Amino acid sequence: MDTQSLPKDKLEQQKVTKTIKKTIVKDVSIDNLPDLLTVGEVADLLRVSKLTVKRWGKRGKLPAIRINARGDRRYRKEAVLWLLGIQPEEN
Repeated sequence: MDTQSLPKDKLEQQKVTKTIKKTIVKDVSIDNLPDLLTVGEVADLLRVSKLTVKRWGKRGKLPAIRINARGDRRYRKEAVLWLLGIQPEEN
């Protein structure tokens, strides 16, 4: 999109939106994690790309569970914590 053709207020709005997107940091609490995590959730937690998470799954470093007909990936919370070097607490 050509930024010179945009009105000035629209240009400012785009800049603000980009700044907000860059500064949003997702709060991640290990206690509040679901038992199965999505590719995006694991990537955010480990601060790597989604593609890296998928590659780790293919190599066996972080095994994935395939769900539904599309084959979406889910990762066990315990496996992700183990990768981080955190041992789950036994009750």
